[in-house]
Amino acid sequence: MSKLLLIWDFLHTHVNKYILVIGVFIFYILFLDENSLMHRMRLTAQQRELKKEIKYYRDKIDQDAKKLEELHSSDENLEKFAREQYLMKQPDEEIFIIK
Repeated sequence: MSKLLLIWDFLHTHVNKYILVIGVFIFYILFLDENSLMHRMRLTAQQRELKKEIKYYRDKIDQDAKKLEELHSSDENLEKFAREQYLMKQPDEEIFIIK
């Protein structure tokens, strides 16, 4: 308890009450408020990650759209895709899988 009294005496005699209130206000704004600096930093990092995900998925969509266009462009491409991806074959063929 004596340490608290010493701190209170120091603040009361050496620090202006307006400076103390401003300091408490700044501490509250920076660390405790709903829109604090720490919260803003977390949101900024989260936003950066979400932008990376958006870019990744847009690139993936572009790749898939190109593949789809290629499949729709000709029957040979569609047959090649079916053979490679789904191991489809014609009735008189045999498939050998080599890995």
